[in-house]
Amino acid sequence: MALLFRRFVVVQLLLLWQGGFLFYAACVVPAGTQALGSAAVQGTVTARVTDALNLIGLAGVVVFALELSLTRDPSTRRTACRWWTWGVAMLCQFLLLYLHVLLDAFMDPGRKRVVIGVAFYPVHAAYLWTSAVQWLACLLLTWWTLKAWREEDRKQD
Repeated sequence: MALLFRRFVVVQLLLLWQGGFLFYAACVVPAGTQALGSAAVQGTVTARVTDALNLIGLAGVVVFALELSLTRDPSTRRTACRWWTWGVAMLCQFLLLYLHVLLDAFMDPGRKRVVIGVAFYPVHAAYLWTSAVQWLACLLLTWWTLKAWREEDRKQD
């Protein structure tokens, strides 16, 4: 029962973290930009949402590290792949936190307006690319985790 509960928590956190990111990026940002009339105004919403997404991301990398250390996968190659992709996701998460602070510097003190200048675009692009790399790493980590769980279950039977 403890194993099932642990996996349930991992899946729920992954859904919140990566599912929330994907839904926000794919649906909310375009809809918000259209409804609010500009990407800069949508940016004030995104600044607040990414506060929460980054905290959830920190929880995600911590929980996945625990999961990686507790899963008994007979494949050392897959275990190495899982740790490697976790490392990429973790590095991306810390880079996202850093870039978020830099992007906040482009906002007025009340975080009600984004002041877009020449320096904003490369920082924002780095944030978007880092998010994309993390998403891909989490997809691979999820795939290999599901395979590890299947093998772990087979070994227990």
